[in-house]
Amino acid sequence: MEPIKVLIVDDSAFMRTMIKDLLSSDKRIQVIGTARNGADAINKLKRYEPDVITMDVEMPVMNGLDCLEKIMNEQPLPIIMLSSTTVEGAENMIAAIQKGAFDFVPKPSSTISFDLRQVKDELIKKIIEAQRANIKPLRLRNQTFKGKQNTATDQVFSYTQKRNNKLVLIGSSTGGPRALEFVIKNLPKNFAAPILIVQHMPKGFTKSLAERLNFASAIEVKEAEHGEILRNGVAYIAPGGKHLKVRQVGHSIVSSLTTDDPVKGHRPSVDTLFFSAAKLKNHQKIAIVLTGMGSDGAYGLEVLKHNTDNTYTIAESENTAVIYGMPKSAIQTGYVDKIADLDEIACHITRFVNER
Repeated sequence: MEPIKVLIVDDSAFMRTMIKDLLSSDKRIQVIGTARNGADAINKLKRYEPDVITMDVEMPVMNGLDCLEKIMNEQPLPIIMLSSTTVEGAENMIAAIQKGAFDFVPKPSSTISFDLRQVKDELIKKIIEAQRANIKPLRLRNQTFKGKQNTATDQVFSYTQKRNNKLVLIGSSTGGPRALEFVIKNLPKNFAAPILIVQHMPKGFTKSLAERLNFASAIEVKEAEHGEILRNGVAYIAPGGKHLKVRQVGHSIVSSLTTDDPVKGHRPSVDTLFFSAAKLKNHQKIAIVLTGMGSDGAYGLEVLKHNTDNTYTIAESENTAVIYGMPKSAIQTGYVDKIADLDEIACHITRFVNER
């Protein structure tokens, strides 16, 4: 197998050397070149023909976001962004994902061996996955973040009465923010169920994701808080670093955030959300597994189906998933009712919620 050819783009000579050393320790990866800014990277693309690019954001001449957008429009490649963990860094990463970035990792912040080892393992893992990614969905940029507005779904579906006995559950990972945007912004503003979302992201990044989705969507989108009563027409995103669960309190459904051990390496975990929802006997549920690495959500989906007879399940199709791992694992359980392209999922959710 040929090694994965990587181009490193960063304005810091020290950081370029550090990242090169980290990646060169893995025989599956070959660092074929470096660039000091976005313009330099574009000039070197044809010369080096990389399989994957790692990209800093803040650079002179041409920054990472502008370079990302140009590459994805003209010569699409999997691009992994390197991010600081500041609020501004989180906002930049969400913007990068919306522009077509494959994924992101925290930027190495020091020479402390533990810090570097964590970054190294995560970066290598994502580079290997990036080479196998479905680039086509990353190219399909839409007119995004135009503010709250009615969508086509509003015109197709209208609600004659509110119902509060249905629950929407969504799990996603790599490629998920873009997929979530596509689904959430196509739900109508009078959506008659709460939506619970687990997106694999570090602490600090989910708040920025929620804010951007809220701005783009007709419904309200927010980061989940501990102990709040779930409301129809609101999407709750699990905060990075915390599991999101639901429980019945009287006639209401209440959110619960915990720092229990990671499940399959994830906190938040899709399985954990699905496990908790399986205990709600009086609510009909629709559970959706979108793009992502690994198998999180598959076992939880089985538990939902075994414990309740009122759960409908959907997995994103291979055709539109950036990474088919999570949907494929869900499908392999035999408990997926519908395999759907991403642009069909909002309508399936709305039909389910609208059924009497």
